[in-house]
Amino acid sequence: MAKTSKNKTQKEDIKDLTVQELHDRVQESQLKYKKARFNHAVSPLDNPVALREMRRDVARVKTELTVRTKAEKTK
Repeated sequence: MAKTSKNKTQKEDIKDLTVQELHDRVQESQLKYKKARFNHAVSPLDNPVALREMRRDVARVKTELTVRTKAEKTK
């Protein structure tokens, strides 16, 4: 159950951000993911599941950006 409440807070946090903040977060998250993935290739991470969570965080933010841009186009 704790995982569900964490996801809800992440979704609420993402919805509160502006479009520019979302773009910034996507760039930061992608950079963080790429560095972690490279480090994992060189020497295994303690928690490889963290890579999946980072990738999913990027996807959440990108999804919110897509929703907002489509909403702006329909107006």
